Amino acid sequence: MPSTMFARITIRSVVIVLMTAISVSWISPVSAHETADKIKVVFDIDKFKAFVQAVWPDAQARGVERETFDAAFADVRPIPRVIELDRHQPEFKLTFAQYLARVAPKSRVQKGRKRLAENREILIKVGKKYGVQPRFIVALWGIETDFGRVTGGFPVISSLATLAFDGRRSKYFRGELLNALEILQQGHITPKAMVGSWAGAMGQSQFMPSSFKAYAIDGDGDGKKDIWGSKADVFSSAAKYLSSVGWREDQTWGRAVKLPDGFDLKLATLKQSRKLAEWQALGVRKIDGTDLPARQLKASLVLPNKSRPQPAYLVYGNYRSIMHWNRSTYFALTVGTLADGIGRR
Repeated sequence: MPSTMFARITIRSVVIVLMTAISVSWISPVSAHETADKIKVVFDIDKFKAFVQAVWPDAQARGVERETFDAAFADVRPIPRVIELDRHQPEFKLTFAQYLARVAPKSRVQKGRKRLAENREILIKVGKKYGVQPRFIVALWGIETDFGRVTGGFPVISSLATLAFDGRRSKYFRGELLNALEILQQGHITPKAMVGSWAGAMGQSQFMPSSFKAYAIDGDGDGKKDIWGSKADVFSSAAKYLSSVGWREDQTWGRAVKLPDGFDLKLATLKQSRKLAEWQALGVRKIDGTDLPARQLKASLVLPNKSRPQPAYLVYGNYRSIMHWNRSTYFALTVGTLADGIGRR
């Protein structure tokens, strides 16, 4: 994920968030030594209301009108569950093979092919405009929200206000709260319909408000950037994002490769790139043992399981673009693998 979207649930070591049911109100801060089942959080509602009003001058300076501000906060309450999820995100250590099997199973590949076929006309149009192959747009769509099926049910303003009020990452989330208010002011969505993840990631592309401001596109020409309900807007916004971070339509993302015995694993780093001919000379081959492509692209070697020589991947510039979206090796490799599966006939 990009730096502005670090709070998204989809991360390298987390596939499913499993939380112990606990009774939570609100306290700040919570001792790092307390366990989840001992936490009792109590919100100071008066302080929360004072915090909301303190946001108004900055919102006004960004062009947010009082009517919009009041409508946005009309039903806002601090959400204990948001603090619970933010403070206690369990990590499930998976191998890459386990992660790949969970995030890009055969069923998702098949569903992706179906969604690509169903939306082929608009995807081709968007792909040509932004120079992004449709299979990658569909792969990101599939991984982020299961092709729009799971977009999150938290009210974004309430979630962001809760996290901004909390002391842990208040500066970041206060900025995102102000960005969300600007989006409402521009009329792209209503406060009630502005829902997303507990951390404020929104719509079928799961953009944080800052990413929405930077990359969201009105793909269907209705005057709104609707990443919640308009596929044209969802696809265009995802493609615009990739295009803006260096995507190249004339290249793929990378490929699985086979390393020779005794290969120097210290060469596996994104800090250095070599031409494919150089990797060929070092004994690297396609996964089936045949020669690497003759095209002289620069590639870096990635080992998802670090010191283990397999699996191994040679990755190109587009892989780095995916890493802008989500700074996770597992995520980027899985997007590429899923896109290949979706695009394969």
